Amino acid sequence: MDLKSRISDKIYPFVAGYFKFWANISLKRWHPRIVMITGSAGKTTMLNLVETQLGKQAHYSHNANSAFGIAFDILGEHGVTGSKMQWVKLIFKCPIRAFTFRHKEKYYIVETDGDFPGRAEYISKWLKPEVSLWVSLGRSHAMCFDEVVKKGKFATLDEAIAHEFATIPQNTKKLVIIDGDNKTMVEKTKDIKAEVVKLSKSELKGYKVQPDRAVFTFTKRKFTFHDPMPRDVTIQLLMLEKLMEYLDVKINYNLSNYATPPGRNNFFKGKNGLQLIDSSYNAHIISMQTMLDTFKEMDVEHKWIVVGDIIDQGSIEKEEHEKLADLLADTKVEQIILVGRRTTKYTYPALQKKKGVHVMTFRKPDAALKYLEHNLTGKETVLFKGSQYLEWIIEKLLENPEDAAKLPRQTALYKKRRAQWGLN
Repeated sequence: MDLKSRISDKIYPFVAGYFKFWANISLKRWHPRIVMITGSAGKTTMLNLVETQLGKQAHYSHNANSAFGIAFDILGEHGVTGSKMQWVKLIFKCPIRAFTFRHKEKYYIVETDGDFPGRAEYISKWLKPEVSLWVSLGRSHAMCFDEVVKKGKFATLDEAIAHEFATIPQNTKKLVIIDGDNKTMVEKTKDIKAEVVKLSKSELKGYKVQPDRAVFTFTKRKFTFHDPMPRDVTIQLLMLEKLMEYLDVKINYNLSNYATPPGRNNFFKGKNGLQLIDSSYNAHIISMQTMLDTFKEMDVEHKWIVVGDIIDQGSIEKEEHEKLADLLADTKVEQIILVGRRTTKYTYPALQKKKGVHVMTFRKPDAALKYLEHNLTGKETVLFKGSQYLEWIIEKLLENPEDAAKLPRQTALYKKRRAQWGLN
């Protein structure tokens, strides 16, 4: 952990506590039924699925999954997205908002991350949700947990990360819904006070996926999407059913109007007939494997994959990128394009050793785009997954330029950062 992070860690409770104090006044005046969604991957998908059912009955913490973000969200503010002067404005504005603003919806659906030691625990002890949904567990933001392992607080990164996520079920009042196929989740929730419901992906009876659709079939019921939702979404769908049953809300199985969040399995038409699948919002081994498995199940010809670095992995960076090489080789696609320093250093050498794998590597996205523009024929289906501003590459390949608004990282801040990379 660098000096900046250490300082930030020390002042975090004081600054977060200030905004939490004022948000709590508004929250008590509001008094919603709180449902908290957490996990290493799939949280935002779960939140958006709940929104398809509860609609305007609930308020949703879109783009706010930290203590600061949730506090600002409760106060009807959007937090700091630009100038640092916004912090000063919020310091003075939030006390006024605490007494003059409150949401009116019956439910508060909160997405909460476990990206740093103590943060999920802080939020769950504050909000004390009535229900929590623990969607997944993996090594997301592993770099942030290196320090607590080095200090001997936990034997491994996996233990440290699992402990952090488990604090949310431990602080849940009534119902915890988990992936019952995950042994760690089951172990971490066996002695908590709330009722624990364990669900299993084995309940899925049928699954079909294409670039522009996905159908999940269960006994006497079927969910339909207009984007290539991964098979792993099965657990979120089962959680959705169980949550609606608990809340006594009739479920709607037609999800053809589901708005897939940017960068999570979105289908776009590309130039000259290209089919583009954008899963570039983030990446770690869990989400990588999920999307690569989904791609393998698609019955399309001429599959290409563009993969960016897995970031925030710290001491396991090499290990995770070598695992990525195995996953990529197993897809048996026509062409793999790697983008970034880490994939070039770790994934590329591992893939070169594998027979029948066609792979190119580039340090920057502009070089990868040039290769794609010169070699794509229009008959390909291209999956994008990972960091390194892959959304910029997708934007340049879109048939309809207006679709760029549906890509991730479209704020002025990210556009400025891309420009600094020479991506205009």
